Amino acid sequence: MLSIDEAFRKFKSRLELNEREQKNASQRQNEVRDYLQTKFGIARSFLTGSYARYTKTKPLKDIDIFFVLKDSEKHYHGKAASVVLDDFHSALVEKYGSAAVRKQARSINVDFGVHIDAEDNTDYRVVSVDAVPAFDTGDQYEIPDTASGKWIKTDPEIHKDKATAAHQAYGNEWKGLVRMVKYWNNNPKHGDLKPVKPSFLIEVMALECLYGGWGGSFDREIQSFFATLADRVHDEWPDPAGLGPAISNDMDAARKQRAQQLLFQASQDASIAIDHARRGRNIEALRAWRALFGPKFPLS
Repeated sequence: MLSIDEAFRKFKSRLELNEREQKNASQRQNEVRDYLQTKFGIARSFLTGSYARYTKTKPLKDIDIFFVLKDSEKHYHGKAASVVLDDFHSALVEKYGSAAVRKQARSINVDFGVHIDAEDNTDYRVVSVDAVPAFDTGDQYEIPDTASGKWIKTDPEIHKDKATAAHQAYGNEWKGLVRMVKYWNNNPKHGDLKPVKPSFLIEVMALECLYGGWGGSFDREIQSFFATLADRVHDEWPDPAGLGPAISNDMDAARKQRAQQLLFQASQDASIAIDHARRGRNIEALRAWRALFGPKFPLS
């Protein structure tokens, strides 16, 4: 029988990107880029966001791809943010169909119709990507934001550097803990609305909420992480790069209240699982953790 620590390490491994998934993500990036280059002047594209920071969880959905536009597309820069997104949307609908393409606040989501089985497996394939139009301004990038109607500054490299520093300061376990909570956040048991939106907010909060160094115990670290997230989800959480709007702006007061309740319940459920293990009820503890997280948490 797995010990609790062994189960968490296996769980962490299951949430990590493997070579086949990385290969498929690269293929999808090239596929979408090659098509968009027939419609727009694309200088280059690159995988970014949580995928590039190694904080993306499973199943592999909504992988961010920046499409850096050439100077020939500068006319978009002087227009409302929705214009370039409308044009990206129309172009991608031509290739993938309207049912597979969805407009978002700063990107266009393309769903590849990949089946997710009962164990959250996708046969090592990417479920969807987010195509993000961008302009390179030299020091940063600017991307469209329909909430403000403007182009906003961002710097994926700063986000990546902060995540790397936090990971190293936390005994190289920070990213694993973040992926675990993101996996909980994706659980279909929450319904159509994820508790925390965007998932990047979990990562931003973790920069402060996971502090003091790795304590050596996954179960207690996770319980404490959930509890601290619940305590602080009502706070305002700025862009770590200090450039764009607050990351917490996507959640209104009602949604933050719901998130707080669900995060608090998760911390309580974690405490119950810890108590099972303390009393020697190992299989009950493993089942409790699986009920909390989902099918990627192993029982054996």
